Amino acid sequence: MVTIKDIARRLEVSASTVGRALSDDPRISAAMKQKVAEVANELGYVANRAARMMRGASSNLVGLVVPDIRNSFYSTIAHALSKCLESADLQLTLSETDDDRLVELRHIRELTSVNVAGIIIVPTARPHPESVRLLKMTPRIQLLRRHAALGEHWFGIDDAQALFQATRHLVELGHQRIAYIGGTTDLPTGAARLQGFQNALAGSKAATHAREELGAPASTDFGRDAIRRLLALRTPPTAVVLGSVQNTQGVLEELLASGVRVPEQLSVVGFGDELGFRWWGPGLTTVSLPVSELATACGLWFIHQLKQKPASAAPYSAVSPPTLVVRGSTRALESASTKRGQARLLADQASTSSTP
Repeated sequence: MVTIKDIARRLEVSASTVGRALSDDPRISAAMKQKVAEVANELGYVANRAARMMRGASSNLVGLVVPDIRNSFYSTIAHALSKCLESADLQLTLSETDDDRLVELRHIRELTSVNVAGIIIVPTARPHPESVRLLKMTPRIQLLRRHAALGEHWFGIDDAQALFQATRHLVELGHQRIAYIGGTTDLPTGAARLQGFQNALAGSKAATHAREELGAPASTDFGRDAIRRLLALRTPPTAVVLGSVQNTQGVLEELLASGVRVPEQLSVVGFGDELGFRWWGPGLTTVSLPVSELATACGLWFIHQLKQKPASAAPYSAVSPPTLVVRGSTRALESASTKRGQARLLADQASTSSTP
């Protein structure tokens, strides 16, 4: 393995000069840094990051801690952050917690043990006290979810507004039996989305008939089971609004399998705008969320923070707005008077056609 001493021997300078040049020490001239870089490249030198970290230097790694990379939210975020961090010679490393705070703790321990440059985290509902302690010693930012114990740096989406828009759309179409399928209030995102649903119904007749099915937001199975329960009710809902991507996927699969006609029998508003949603059935009315743009903004801000010496401790948060995309899965609910009028019209037409 090529070492710093080999480079120093070739250039006839001290090993300390080479080491400083490779670490971009301002005491070394630009010309010497260029010579060291050229010889290092020629000899195939690879920096021993482990040795650097033992000396207390930060690595070029940035940890991304998320619940489940199978959720397209997080795969989109990982891709956008990776590209963003590359521009600053930083490398993204991924950890999945499955929303288990002990798994989260293990990953945070590993990341801090190798002196990562920083951590971007979608925290669990109740982070372990040791996780909180370790994160406070590391440059960090929260993404999508926010936990008060982890500080005031956060990039997220207006979850309450997302569900308010989705639900209000159904109320304005005349629906009075509206159901919500989403995450539990243990998570701040789940609590905000439920609040948005309830706020949209406030003061309307739909508020008295609302149904709420709360469970695991990352579960397609929960979405399937919840819509089965709702459709089996004596008086099922005429519309359903969904509070997570994976719940949405489960509901759409079940509706397709059970032959429910959308929107004739049930109007549906999804969450997130997956590529397949626009092709599903009549096209899914859904809430579109600027996930990639949010991740890029978060990455750029974090890079700026890491370059500051010392990093700013001032609270900072950024909230991205949702957009309702109306397609064919929702329609206006026909009133009882409209249905009676249509029935009379059909009866009159039948009577006229049968007259000789």
